[in-house]
Amino acid sequence: MVDLGYLSEEQVLTILAEQELSPGELFGKIAYESEMATEPQVAQAIAEQLNMSMVDLEDVNIDPDVLLMIDGTMAETYRVVPLEFDAESNLITLAMCDPQDITIRDELHNYLGYDIEAVVATESDIEKTIAKFFNQSETIETVLAGLEQDEELMEAAKLHASDGYDLAKSTAMADSQPVRKLLNIILLSAVKEHASDIHFEPFESEFRVRIRADGVLYEYPPPPQYMAFALITRIKVMANLDIAERRLPQDGRIELTISGHPIEFRVSVLPTMFGESVVMRVLDRSVVNLDIEAVGMEDYLLNMWEEQIAKPNGIILVTGPTGSGKTTTLYATLNEINRIEDKIITTEDPVEYDIDGIVQMPIDPTIGNTFAACLRAILRQDPDKILVGEIRDVETAKIAVEAALTGHLVFSTLHTNDAPSTITRLRDMGIPPFLLTATVEAILAQRLVRRICPNCSELTQPDTDLLHQAGLSSEEALDKKFYKGQGCQECNGSGYRGRTGLFEFLVMDERLRELINANAATEEIRNAAIKRGMYQLRQSGLAKVFDGETTLEEVVQETVVDI
Repeated sequence: MVDLGYLSEEQVLTILAEQELSPGELFGKIAYESEMATEPQVAQAIAEQLNMSMVDLEDVNIDPDVLLMIDGTMAETYRVVPLEFDAESNLITLAMCDPQDITIRDELHNYLGYDIEAVVATESDIEKTIAKFFNQSETIETVLAGLEQDEELMEAAKLHASDGYDLAKSTAMADSQPVRKLLNIILLSAVKEHASDIHFEPFESEFRVRIRADGVLYEYPPPPQYMAFALITRIKVMANLDIAERRLPQDGRIELTISGHPIEFRVSVLPTMFGESVVMRVLDRSVVNLDIEAVGMEDYLLNMWEEQIAKPNGIILVTGPTGSGKTTTLYATLNEINRIEDKIITTEDPVEYDIDGIVQMPIDPTIGNTFAACLRAILRQDPDKILVGEIRDVETAKIAVEAALTGHLVFSTLHTNDAPSTITRLRDMGIPPFLLTATVEAILAQRLVRRICPNCSELTQPDTDLLHQAGLSSEEALDKKFYKGQGCQECNGSGYRGRTGLFEFLVMDERLRELINANAATEEIRNAAIKRGMYQLRQSGLAKVFDGETTLEEVVQETVVDI
């Protein structure tokens, strides 16, 4: 940009200083957002740097047939516009605003089956052109409606069912245009809807596709049953799995870049009676908010949590069932305490999100790299704070206790129903009470409930049975307001959008330590903690109901009242 006369040396230094304050922000974006350069100047500099051509999309006449080669969802997701296609060389020319990201070209090459030639256009030109020509994104329904009966895929499905399929032919079927297109639209739609998992489930008379969003499964329109074999084979090819092995479970991963964001799909393949069932865990780093204030803690609870995580040593535990947000809470916590003067090391199964400045170690039990083995190694790395993904056995628990006793702050998770029962669980694992009282500082139990969609929230009156299940009398409910989402386009008709946490926070004090040393029952510990002000999960949920954040149905479903 200096060589082209767009920026002075002083302006470059200013932009670089701003970039240091905003890690990950692109130099060119800062340049035109701060009005030191125009967007076309930035695009021209990128084109010069990468030895590419630059186009002004307003001056280009695009063949309508070429526009049909990419669907609207793909154009919006990757921010590309098709300009030309040469059938002889199988080459498609695409205008891009992120040409420096070569993974976009790689993924589009895999998706489309064409060689890619990239040219540079400004982001605003790309967005205007997409809005002009792709004003209606394709949906799974429209893709399925446009699929004709494919005789080759039907034949491959019959051969697959009889175990007489040909390996080379199966690979060719998996690479066919209908299969690529259908899988693309399923993956892209799931990412757009912030799904956490995608399920491909073959049954005797149907092939079901479902996504889990905000903790609830939603069904997509089912593809033709004969496409099941080809679709699942396509997933296995992308995940580098053995497509000939259909008798054993397999695990793999697919890494894509969508809208400039890296997205990882963890693939699990399970043999069933009617074919292979596939579940893809979606890890989209761009939608995960690692801000401790965004996990849903009330102000008083957040202050207590921050006080505990500032301690120099001890054990802090987060408990709850699978899918209750424990990992997100701990990641946000590590992000909060991540300072240059502290060494933080984690051992996880698997490492889901990268955090700058933190050493993260994945476990691999198949080679003996267990939580306990990793934790021993971590203690030789001079850490200040440690995250152990999960305390699964007595060996890991004992090493965590030893780490806390030797001056380390240890974070970990356990699968227990509430905070007080965590103590009993650790005792049952063989940890002596005197060691528990010497090391455990705090226990946070949590659940996730769906938030009411703010766009369609309205007042409602819950029925008497629901109030009774929530532990509320009709008289108690008289002066309370209850809300629900009526369902709108923003929330896909569900009435909910996003999730928030419910929390139960037990902080150790002298009385609780006395009870633990005396081997008190869980109920005694719970009652003593409640007397000291511990909010239970149900109470946390009701507070969010009365604030209009969630519904009574969600809280009743996710919490139980101890009798």
